[in-house]
Amino acid sequence: MNQNTLRTQLEARVLFIDMNSFFASCEQQTNYWLRGRPIAVCVYTGKYGCVIAPSIEAKQRGIKLGVRLNEAMKICPDLVPLETNPDKYRTFHARIMKVLKRYSEEVIPRSIDEAVMDLSSYKNIYPDVVEVAKKIKQDIREEVGDYLKCSIGIAPNAFLAKLASDIQKPDGLTIITPENIDSILKKLELTDLPGIAKGMKERLNKAGIYTPYDLRHSTPEKLKAACKSIVGQHWYHRLHFQEVDMRSTEEYKNMSAMRMVSKEQRRDIQNLSDTLMMLCLTLEKRLMKKQLFCKRVHCIIRYENMPPFEDSFYTEQPIQDGMELFHILQNRQLAFQQKHKTMQHIINTNTISIGVVIQDFINEDLVQLNIFDNSHIKSNKARKTVYSIKNKYGTQTIKRASEMNDDDDLADDVIGFGSVKDVNNGEYG
Repeated sequence: MNQNTLRTQLEARVLFIDMNSFFASCEQQTNYWLRGRPIAVCVYTGKYGCVIAPSIEAKQRGIKLGVRLNEAMKICPDLVPLETNPDKYRTFHARIMKVLKRYSEEVIPRSIDEAVMDLSSYKNIYPDVVEVAKKIKQDIREEVGDYLKCSIGIAPNAFLAKLASDIQKPDGLTIITPENIDSILKKLELTDLPGIAKGMKERLNKAGIYTPYDLRHSTPEKLKAACKSIVGQHWYHRLHFQEVDMRSTEEYKNMSAMRMVSKEQRRDIQNLSDTLMMLCLTLEKRLMKKQLFCKRVHCIIRYENMPPFEDSFYTEQPIQDGMELFHILQNRQLAFQQKHKTMQHIINTNTISIGVVIQDFINEDLVQLNIFDNSHIKSNKARKTVYSIKNKYGTQTIKRASEMNDDDDLADDVIGFGSVKDVNNGEYG
């Protein structure tokens, strides 16, 4: 699949496969007694554990992604909490990818629970893509697990295919074509579109764009002005059946890194600060691998017996460097302490979890380097060199001073929804 060309196709031959409640479904697949029951996969199952994957049954009972376990138990007293099992989910992912790649060589995993498949070059082999989608569903049930369900969207490009996959869940099958796109868009909200959150919605509203239908029928110039960047033109291309660089579909989901903090770890403030640093470096690795920069950052720190600290902001310049992100977060936390005249550090001995989420991705080749000074350009080149060496000779061959840490437990095995790195054995592979 060409990663760099902009092409237009009107025929719906791109499939987006989204595994429904993937982590929870994997647990139910391997344990018969969990089937039909509301379960919640958590990073850890303590009182303040966070639900990262509710089952279909749990969602039907009102359990949402990100809710604390103690709150979830109030909503659904018979909820079954389970700790995450990354190896199990990687195994299921590999088996699903094996099924998909039997139909096409042009399969790109977008995260551990999502993949996009382009059948544009297989018209003679698969004249009916809807039948292919149905067969994929059947094969996954028969060969991977009978309790695993997926929603498949079909459209002329990856973005619209992703949108189609979100319309009917679980176990849905939706097709978007030039003939029905307007009728579908009229039924949706702006925030139903992958990549449009509250902030982008407000920008579009100010420009007189209130619905996805309005978005589709706006000019590229108007959208560029509304978004204050070339991203606006990308929206125009996506909604007019053009394929905007396949890598850009990474923006469909945010990237996140989070760690729960044990009682032993929270005794040492420096250890907690190191944890935040390692989270930022983890996100840097993922950005480097996907050749992306980010513009929006959200940091959340949860405590024992007190409300969480949350900080959301846009960076002045697109960012990829983990240490730069770390220092920005540190400075903002210090500024908050000074503004509110508190002596207590934001990261303190009451901390039970630290999380960093990044959004609003920009492809590396779209970042205009002239906005950077020479130090930024040199830093970007140096970072690429380090990762090139890691790729060729192994992850332990070379490390920046900032990566050195005596606490190996900071890199415990975790898994998240927003990164393809989670399905690989190595961070750089």
